[in-house]
Amino acid sequence: MAPWNPRTEEMPLDDLRRLQFKLLKSLVYRLYSFNDFYRRRMKEQQVHPDDIRALEDVAKLPFMYKSDLRDGYPDRIFSAEQNELVRYHVSSGTTGKPTVVGYTERDIENWSESLARAFSSCGLGRGDVMQVSYGYGLFTGGLGAHYGAERVGATVLPTSVGNTERQIELMQDLRVTAIACTPSYLLHIGEVAEKMGVSIKNDTDLRMGFLGAEPWSEQMRGRIEDWLGIRAYDIYGTSELSGPMFTECAEQQGIHIWGDLALVEIVDPATGEVLEAGEQGELTITMLQKEALPMVRYRIGDLTAVEEGTCACGRTHPRIGRIRGRVDDMLIVRGINVFPSQVEHALLEIPQVGRHFQIVVDRKGALDSMLVRVEVSEEAFSDKITDLMVIKKAVEHRLRSSLNVSVDVELVEPGTLPRFEGKSKKVVDRRSL
Repeated sequence: MAPWNPRTEEMPLDDLRRLQFKLLKSLVYRLYSFNDFYRRRMKEQQVHPDDIRALEDVAKLPFMYKSDLRDGYPDRIFSAEQNELVRYHVSSGTTGKPTVVGYTERDIENWSESLARAFSSCGLGRGDVMQVSYGYGLFTGGLGAHYGAERVGATVLPTSVGNTERQIELMQDLRVTAIACTPSYLLHIGEVAEKMGVSIKNDTDLRMGFLGAEPWSEQMRGRIEDWLGIRAYDIYGTSELSGPMFTECAEQQGIHIWGDLALVEIVDPATGEVLEAGEQGELTITMLQKEALPMVRYRIGDLTAVEEGTCACGRTHPRIGRIRGRVDDMLIVRGINVFPSQVEHALLEIPQVGRHFQIVVDRKGALDSMLVRVEVSEEAFSDKITDLMVIKKAVEHRLRSSLNVSVDVELVEPGTLPRFEGKSKKVVDRRSL
């Protein structure tokens, strides 16, 4: 697909790295001079702006953590005065104080520009109708997708979440061609549509989905695309960075991170050591042009790898792979690391199981136990115990070989497990209750 901003998106790699270094150097000097939090952190790390002599010297700078944002609540880390701000967004704050993110006019402009590049790389543009089924309000997802879609000339239908039957009716009546939502909510839309006698594939004009805000697997993408008849694109961002900012292009070979806006590192979650391209680790991002809430070496907690080099689409900016999970989502079961995305990957290779599952971790005496509750597909569901036992044994075997830990499996009827309009909650860890 044609670039939205060819000069930037197809910039030669050497030129892009020179631009990144220039922006990084300017950012570090500005923060050292005018931001108390970063100046204190740099002095603690015994690093001065003059020590940043090459792009790789970003590794000399201190990390920033989610806890820093909570400790700095509401705006002690900001680098803009209140009269320079045009908007606030606030995170949920489920594990402590919420995170308040401020935006200057330029921050909003860069956010919209980032998504304009992203959406146009997938073919969204004038003549399309984008249904935005992320939440609007304090959550960044809805307004982020909204502004980006409008920037490329698409018509926006701001449905937010909920009232699913009405959303399906509007999808049909207004000839919606694209949707932005969580993958779990799109699955819910598909199921509700079938109960209404509507086929998303055959009875709507939907042809693309921008899905994110929760980890989902390549197998889930395949199921969604086959079932709903669309191209499903991974969208990425966090409220701290601005909100959803980056997507895959039409090649679907990684999420393009615009290098003039963000500098990406992958670090070892345990040691903080910077890893080579292609190695799996914790995503760490420096926002090079953010004004209100600067982010330097922010450890996001998402696990992925970065790939450098020119994409088949012609864009030269680095790409990150599908998010494998989160550092803090990792379950340790009898000494084995388990990620929900691994479970999903294994389950979706079994055609007899449905699209929904739940992991229940408990402790029996001194030992951890792990139960995977999984819906049987409509086609495979049977009242014959022998048929269900065959499926159950196949699931147990697949999970054991994939996770290297024994797992109990409970098969449940289609439609039994809870559905979520926002981020799905696939794990119940009773050890912490």
